[in-house]
Amino acid sequence: MSGRTVLLTGASGFVGRTVHKALSQSGWSVRATGYRNASEGLQRIAVSSDTDWSEAIEGCSAVVHLAGRAHVLRESSANPISAFRQVNTEGTLTLARAAANAGVRRLVFLSSVAVHQQNGEVLREAAGLDPQTPYGVSKLEAELGLVHVAERTGLEVTILRAPLIYGPNVGARFLQLLQWCRAGFPMPFGAVRNARSFVGVHNLADAILIGLEHPSAANRAYLVADTETISTPELVQLLARLMDRPSHLVPVPIALLRTAAQMLGRRSEIERLIGSLVVDTQRIRHELGWNAPLSLERGLAETAAWYMAGAAS
Repeated sequence: MSGRTVLLTGASGFVGRTVHKALSQSGWSVRATGYRNASEGLQRIAVSSDTDWSEAIEGCSAVVHLAGRAHVLRESSANPISAFRQVNTEGTLTLARAAANAGVRRLVFLSSVAVHQQNGEVLREAAGLDPQTPYGVSKLEAELGLVHVAERTGLEVTILRAPLIYGPNVGARFLQLLQWCRAGFPMPFGAVRNARSFVGVHNLADAILIGLEHPSAANRAYLVADTETISTPELVQLLARLMDRPSHLVPVPIALLRTAAQMLGRRSEIERLIGSLVVDTQRIRHELGWNAPLSLERGLAETAAWYMAGAAS
């Protein structure tokens, strides 16, 4: 690729900070934008359908688009699908059109496994595109729109679909799990026999670099995940051990867990803990030669060490 200046959106976020470092270490000149916790050297830009990207994108040869409206633990919007579309769909396509107009060669878009139908079967890129959440719908609509922009303009687009991301500075549900493990709370997952894929933030950053630079990544979509899968009980036990805490797993029947979650309006949350979600990464391994550089255990160890250091301070 000609030129080594990349526009990185979402640079102030959990994933963005790691990707910023990886890009810089790989010789890219990074022009970083963010919305929250903007710091020196980072342009504060909110992603929406009417964002003016002209100044930020001038002179860039590539874009890595991480910014977006993610899963919301407590939804406050009266119209969630509209809120997700405004940022994740329309905001992404506004950026893509600006990139094409500015002569950008490649755009890497961080999407999600939420674009797939999740019915316990192994996820593969070409099958089961049937999102079940407003977030997933907005991400899939963004993907389809990006394909259209690429076809009309010649902008190269690389799409990476990630499962739950963990690593130092993680928040949301994974941070809650760390808190529960450290506290030694009894958890009702002793009877769970599932398998789930995750992706460590350092592994994801490595995949983003490959997607940005590899010639064969142009106009392709890839699932990306750690090499290993893990069950929820195994995850709890491993995190507890890494934090030098006991784990207390209670063998509550799966049907009872689902019934209780349904009554509490938490069915989707419990399914993420008791259901299986296995990601097949054969395409990115075969086409781009990518393999996750860090093992799941090493990535979790780094995450647990970060959390314990913060808890002790």
